[in-house]
Amino acid sequence: MKQIINAETDFKAGVVLVIDKPLTWTSADVVRKVKNQLFKLVDRKLKVGHAGTLDPLATGVLLICVGKATKRVEEIQAQEKEYIAGIMLGATTPSYDLEHPIDATYPWEHITRKKVEAALQKLSGERLQEPPVYSAKSIDGKRAYEYARKGKEVQMRQALINIYEMELLSCELPQITVRVRCSKGTYIRSLAREIGEALDSGAHLVSLRRTRSGEYKADEGYSVEEIIKILQDLKQN
Repeated sequence: MKQIINAETDFKAGVVLVIDKPLTWTSADVVRKVKNQLFKLVDRKLKVGHAGTLDPLATGVLLICVGKATKRVEEIQAQEKEYIAGIMLGATTPSYDLEHPIDATYPWEHITRKKVEAALQKLSGERLQEPPVYSAKSIDGKRAYEYARKGKEVQMRQALINIYEMELLSCELPQITVRVRCSKGTYIRSLAREIGEALDSGAHLVSLRRTRSGEYKADEGYSVEEIIKILQDLKQN
C-alpha cells in the first residue's frame, strides 16, 4: 500500500518519505529535488536528509527524513536491508559493478547451481567484509573513490557485517539473481565479488534493487515524479 501524503501531513512534526530511487540518479540528486519542493511548501528552515545512500546504478527504497524525523536517521540506517542483486560470473571490474569496464575474465563453466548455493551458504552470517575501493568510505578525511580515481592504492578497513539470509532466485549461468537480507554497512558489490571468489572465478554486480529498508518497502514508495507532483498539488491547494 502506498504511503499517504496529503493536506493533513505534518512535515515539521516528522515524516519519513519512501522514494523509489531511479537508475543513474544519486541519492543526493533525489534529496535535492524533494527538498526544493518541501521548502516551497513549508519553509526553507525545514530539515531534510536521507537515511542510507544508494549507488547511482541501484534502484529502490531511499528514505528521506523530514522535520523531526531527521533525528531518527541513525536509528533508521541501523535497521536491516533487503536487496535483489543481479550478478555476472566470470568477470570482474575495478568498482565491482558496471560503473567501470571489465578488467579481468575467469572460467565459469565449472560452476553449477549446487556450487552457487553452497557459496551463498558459506558467505552468510556475521563476518568481516572489505568495502570497495570505489566507495564513499572515508580515509584520512577523503572519500576512498577520490584515491581510486587518481590511481592511488589505499588500504580499505574491513567492517563487521551480518548476512541474515541469501536466496538464489535464478541461476542462468553465467548470471545469477540473489535476494539478500543483511545488516547496515553491507556492500552488495563486495558480496558479488566474494561470491565470484568463493566459486573459484570472478564476479561483478550488474543490477541492484533495494526492496526494503527496515519496515519501509519499495511498493509503498513514490517515484520522484509522483512525490514532486503531490507536493506541488499541496502547494496549490
